Amino acid sequence: MILLNLLPHREAARKKKRDQFYASMVLAALVGLGMSLLTYSWFQAAIAGQRANNALLDGEIKTLDQKIKDIKGLQAQIEALQARQRAVEDVQSDRNQSVHMLAELVQQLPPGVLITKLAQNEQTVLISGSAQTNDQVSELLRNLGGKSPWFSKPELIETAAGTLLLAPKEQRPVFNFSIRATLSRNPSPAITPAVPPSGAVANPLAVTKLL
Repeated sequence: MILLNLLPHREAARKKKRDQFYASMVLAALVGLGMSLLTYSWFQAAIAGQRANNALLDGEIKTLDQKIKDIKGLQAQIEALQARQRAVEDVQSDRNQSVHMLAELVQQLPPGVLITKLAQNEQTVLISGSAQTNDQVSELLRNLGGKSPWFSKPELIETAAGTLLLAPKEQRPVFNFSIRATLSRNPSPAITPAVPPSGAVANPLAVTKLL
C-alpha cells in the first residue's frame, strides 16, 4: 500500500531547524553569560585580594615609618650623648693642659730666650718674648715644630730689635718676637713630657733660661 504525505513537510523541517537554531543561540547566550559572570566574579575576588594585600602593606609601611622615626630619635640622642661625652673629655683634657704647656715650653726653650707673655685662645697659643739673637728665635721655632708633642704649626708673627733692662743703668740689645702655635689635646703618650712638680713653674711670665 502506498502512503502519501500531503502535509507541508518542508515547512515543518525548516521550522524545526529554526527552533533548533534559536535554542542553540539561547544556550550559547546563557553559556556566555555564565562565563562572563564567572570571569567577573574572579576579577572581583582578585581585586578584593589585592586590596587586602595593599591594606596590609600600608599597615606594615606605617609601622616601619614609625620604627624609622624612633631610630632617628635614638640616633639623635646618641649623637647628643656623644657630643656631651666629647665635651667632657675635652674639659678633662684641658684641665691640666696649661701645666703641660708650661712644662713643655721650659723643655723646648733655647738658652738665651726669655718668655714675657703667654696667651691661650682655645688651642691657639701666642708666645711673646725676647732673645739674644735671631738664631735663638729660629731654634725655638724648630723645637716647637719638630721636637714637641704638645706644640705644632709654629708661626713667627713678628721680630724686632729692642733693649732689655737688666739693672737701673744696664741695658742689653735683644730681639723681641711673637710666635703663634697650636696646642695639642692628645699628644703621643710615648713622648709626652712629665708634668713638673707643683710649684716648679709658678708664673708664666717667668718661663726663661738665663741670658
